[in-house]
Amino acid sequence: MADMYAFRDAIDRWAAGGPGGPASDLAGQLGLRTAVLLEGPSDLAAVEALAARRGRDLAAEGVCVVSMGGAMNVGRYAGLLGPPGLGLRLTGLCDEREQPFYDRGLDRAGAPRAGFFVCVADLEDELIRALGTARVEEVVAAEGDLRPWQTFLSQPAQRGRPRQQQLRRFLGTTKGRKIRYGRLLVEALDLGQVPAPLDDLLMSL
Repeated sequence: MADMYAFRDAIDRWAAGGPGGPASDLAGQLGLRTAVLLEGPSDLAAVEALAARRGRDLAAEGVCVVSMGGAMNVGRYAGLLGPPGLGLRLTGLCDEREQPFYDRGLDRAGAPRAGFFVCVADLEDELIRALGTARVEEVVAAEGDLRPWQTFLSQPAQRGRPRQQQLRRFLGTTKGRKIRYGRLLVEALDLGQVPAPLDDLLMSL
């Protein structure tokens, strides 16, 4: 039975120069209509966590959430998944500083820009601001990361920096941490606190 993980793998292989046939076949079997383009796996974890909290089964709705491995890859993925390729509707998230890459990539693919929602710094920053730094620190402690957090804060480079910036940097210091906290921070949110870019994205699907 076709599943979304197999489709994502097929898309990644296609993006790396492999054949497009397997991705096309799986898209048909899955009944895909929309692809959500995200910069990395932490964004994917956050989107899937919010969908689950709202009782959404995106795969069953014909929606594939794709981690592109960096904003610079948006043109390639838009071309494969959008009008020149599989013909799916494209939507997603981007960081404000990366928006020009997205605009150019979408334009080349002949896809509308309107379905993309912009985070000021990045999604982690949006989630930290929505929760507040005290609540994020509670999540860090509950996950058993209090000692690494305290060690991080003692570094000279972190002294005097705003707490929000420290937390954002901390999430990216260890491999896999951003992915884990992408999910955890969404799970800690009151559903009325969801940052606008993430909320608007899910509402558009």
